[in-house]
Amino acid sequence: MKSLLRFLGRRMIFLVPQLFGILLVSFLLIKTIPGDPAVLMLGPMATPDALDEVRRNLGVDQPMPVQFGIYIQNLFTGDLGTSWQTTRPVLDDLIERFPATLELVTLGLLTAIIIGVTMGIASAFKENGIVAKIADIYGLLAGALPDFWLGLVLVFVFYTIFQIVPPPLGRLDLAVLTPPTVTGWLTIDSLLDHNWDAFRSALAHLVLPVLTLGLINAGPILKMTQSSMEQMLNSDFSRYETICGLPRSTVVMSALHNAAPSIITIISVLYGYLLGGAVLVEIVFSWGGAGQYAVQGVLNADIYPVLGFVLFAAVFSLIVYLIVDLIYFAIDPRIGR
Repeated sequence: MKSLLRFLGRRMIFLVPQLFGILLVSFLLIKTIPGDPAVLMLGPMATPDALDEVRRNLGVDQPMPVQFGIYIQNLFTGDLGTSWQTTRPVLDDLIERFPATLELVTLGLLTAIIIGVTMGIASAFKENGIVAKIADIYGLLAGALPDFWLGLVLVFVFYTIFQIVPPPLGRLDLAVLTPPTVTGWLTIDSLLDHNWDAFRSALAHLVLPVLTLGLINAGPILKMTQSSMEQMLNSDFSRYETICGLPRSTVVMSALHNAAPSIITIISVLYGYLLGGAVLVEIVFSWGGAGQYAVQGVLNADIYPVLGFVLFAAVFSLIVYLIVDLIYFAIDPRIGR
């Protein structure tokens, strides 16, 4: 227990500096975005006095260090700023939209894990087999294709041509009653509400965006699983298990257990990456999640939604990495020493 607490303590010490650094870099980068929010709000025909008044209200007339200091100070009170687009607190907007992004990203990652790990193990089992050749080609394609391009292709094929999926316009059909919000995941909320029409509609709208993220992000998982499994299956302990007459399935599972840390690492990295990487997919499918909300902030020089999204994504990613560290500790407690 002491080693676990010591291990957690070392990890927690670095969380605050990491968050501060992420926010500082994001703030500086966002400030380089061209555009005057006062002009965007009032229009080009607004008087200079009116523009100055809006700038004072938004705080953009202050020096940049002062603006950043005020933002950090407000964070301690739970104030992430107010979006001038929605005229609502950014925290409320993100709490409302973040579950939609999390649902999409989580299901997309699960799809990628199923495809990547399965193909990686199969290709490592027979290094020169047909599955290995297919896996090599697939890994190259998945790493080269943009996710938004694949999303557009899937929409064109399965909606425009075959018309077997709903239009890429949000998370539910317009005629379907939205279930009461409990988790923010429409699939779960519709089940809790016994709203089967909403459940079927939510699943149908998830098919293409989840498939888009799954097919693209299965590539890195596949390559990591393949290389790790090949290394483990060719190791001395796997040869020894084979010589001892253990079933091939037992040898493979033992190799997978030893390859698990590398696979878990790439999965955790992808989980954090997908929160930002899914932004363009959200736009293609009009998903209405936190990523699309942040993009609208960038396009309209509305910095607080962007900073809020970065903060949410950073906190989520750091939590994921902390959980992964705990999994590593459970697999090998020696890392806590």
